[in-house]
Order: sequence, then structure tokens, then C-alpha cells
Amino acid sequence: MARVILHKHRKKRLEAGHPWIFQSEVKEIQGEFEPGDIVEVTNHQGHFLAKGYINPASQIIVRVLTYNPDEAIDYAFFLRRIREAAAFRTRFVDNPRACRVVYGEADFLPGLIVDRYEDVLVAQILSLGMDVRRDWIRDALVEVFQPQGIYLRNDVPVRELEGLEQGKEVLYGECPREVTIEENGLKYIVDIVEGQKTGFFYDQRENRAAIAPLMKGWGEKHGITLKAVDVDGEQKIVPVDQRGKVIKNPFWDGAEVLECFTHTGSFTLNACKHGAKKVTALDISEHAIETAKRNITLNGFLHRVEFVVANAFDYLRECVDAGRLWDVVILDPPAFAKSRAAVKSACRGYKDINLNGMKLVRSGGYLVTASCSYHMSPELFLETIQDAAMDARKILRLIEWRGAGKDHPQISGADESHYLKFAIFEVRDRR
Repeated sequence: MARVILHKHRKKRLEAGHPWIFQSEVKEIQGEFEPGDIVEVTNHQGHFLAKGYINPASQIIVRVLTYNPDEAIDYAFFLRRIREAAAFRTRFVDNPRACRVVYGEADFLPGLIVDRYEDVLVAQILSLGMDVRRDWIRDALVEVFQPQGIYLRNDVPVRELEGLEQGKEVLYGECPREVTIEENGLKYIVDIVEGQKTGFFYDQRENRAAIAPLMKGWGEKHGITLKAVDVDGEQKIVPVDQRGKVIKNPFWDGAEVLECFTHTGSFTLNACKHGAKKVTALDISEHAIETAKRNITLNGFLHRVEFVVANAFDYLRECVDAGRLWDVVILDPPAFAKSRAAVKSACRGYKDINLNGMKLVRSGGYLVTASCSYHMSPELFLETIQDAAMDARKILRLIEWRGAGKDHPQISGADESHYLKFAIFEVRDRR
């Protein structure tokens, strides 16, 4: 086995739990190897630190698989790791049949992502070291999950950094293009072939459920009160509007909600489930809106949802100019900063949508906002929102601060896994 010897004065990231070793940390490599082979990693004094697979073509030259010098990297290793990952989801996820079952480095299988959609698994093999072991991975996934099929979504540019081609293919069994899953008691149609990433974003599961307390208690702000009225000779407590007219809408106390970047309609579905009166679901993609419409129809909420195909930045500004207001505004955009160089531009984007978003919140209402850009640190994200609040003349009260869901655990020492920021703010006017 070849040996990778690290520099004396490197930062001790490996000892802190980070599973990546960069080219700049390597002092020398002893012995012969082929790209993808397992190598031993030592410090400058020759003390064993870890074992992992090597790829000299990548800036991440070694990805760590084990810290045990006696642990063999064979089929039994992959079977053991995947069983452990499955047991973790069974313990912590409400519906382990619809979640991320292998989360790369956080499940000690760097370069491998696997999402479960009932009887179908969708995998991404992101590194050369995993790609050369795809047969072991396939067989271990079949043994642990006994799926109907495994579909590979290797259509990701990061593979090219490893010298690998992009592509999509069936790895095992039969894979229907669409699968229906259940999350938070709601049904979704997932397109495993053309949907974004592996077809669905599981990382916001708990965050989507966190909006439940925001969805009721708005009747009074909408001018509706409860009064005793005579109904067929009987006194009943019913909701009435300012003219004294009885309100028959069963969701009279529900929130009026705007969700931007709706994608599959996930936050809209959770809003409707928990009593929202009306939701405006917006996305720039007609395909996304059609997907959201199918999901919302599937769950029986179509009569409470208005769909808008538009650029969110333009739509928010237009609504501010028109004086429109909602009780809850939800912003769940795609990553604005995909590199460190893009952070400055991303800050402008996040400030823009949050500034106009909070201007559209009725005083005392809520802004639900997120960022999935790793390069946007939590501190910078909060600072950007605070800058927006100052310019919008709003006072914010932080109600909820969360990251990714339990099926996306974070390992200590690896900040890259801390990518998702999610916040709920109460918004008040600053007079």
C-alpha cells in the first residue's frame, strides 16, 4: 500500500475530523499506486492517521474512509457502512423510506450520495475512488435496502474535477421515471430522471414542518371576528367580517402566504396542510410550477393556491410598488454563491430578495428565509438580512434558526457540511 506523508506545518484538519486531504498538505508519496487505490496517510513523523482512496488528478488528493489501520476496504466495509447509515435513518427520520440514506462524508463514505424514494434508490457517485467500487456499492445497497431499482444521477460537473464523465443510467433493476413519496404526511411526485439533483430536496424536511405555527391566528388581522349570531333560530359562535357577514370559508383564520422559488411546492403544501387560507406559489420555471401544481392537486389543496411563473426578484419589487401584503413570505432560493468568488454578488442577491420580501410582510407577520450556499457563512447570511431590515425600516425577531434535516448529519471539523441556513423572523415596522 502506498503511503501519503503530510507536511509538518499543515493545519491539523484531519485530526479534527475533516475527511479531505488537499494536494497542498502532502509532503511526499511513497510507493506505487493507481488512481482510486487505497493509500495509508501518516504525519511527517510516519505515525498512522488514516486510510482512504487517492486521486492525483483532484485537488482533494485523498478522501478518508477509515481511521483504523486494521480495517480492510472491501465489500464487507461498504456493507457495514451502508447498514450503519440505514440504521441511523431508522432511528432519527419519521419516514426512512423517503430520505437521504447515505450522505457522503457525514456517513463516512465520501463521494457517495444515495436518496431513497420508497422502493427506488437514486445514487450519485462523485469521486473516482467510489466510481471504481461501484459494483460493491450496488451490491451493498441491494443487500441492505432490497430496492426495486437503483438509478445513477451522475450528471454533475463535480465528477469532471475527478476526471470522470457525467451521465445517467440504471445501475440495478427497474426504475420508473416517477415515484410517489410521503414526507410530513404529504405526498409528492418525484421525477428521478429529470428532477433537480436526485429528484427532490430532502434537506428541508424539518424546516418545512417548522412553519406550522405560522399558519393560523390571522382572522382578526383580516378583519374577521367571532360573534354570536342567530342561525336557524339557534345562537352560534361564527366568524363574521366587518360588515357582519358570516364567513363560510373553513380556513378563515389561516394565513395569506407567498412562497418564492416554490420548485416542487413543498413549503406551499406544508402551509396548506397547517391551515393557510391562500398561498401564492411562484417560480421562474414553468416545469417547476407544473410539478408543484401536480403535487398540490395530489394533496387536494388546489383551490387554495395561486400559481405565478415569474422572476422572483422582479415579482417582489412589483408587489412592493403595488402595496401588496402577505402574512407570511417564504424565500427558499437556489444557491446564489457556488464559489468563494461569487459571495459578494450573492450577498446583493440575498439582500435584494429579503429586503423586498420583508416589505411585503404585514407588521407582525413572518419572513421565512433560507440559503443553501456553503460559501455564505451563517454570520454573513444573518448580517445580510439585518442590513436588509435596516433599509426596509423593519425590526426582526428571530423565532427559529435551523440547518439541514436529521438525514443530513454534520461531522465535526468539516464546515462544508454546514451549508444550509434556515430562519424564521417576526417582522415589525420600525416607526
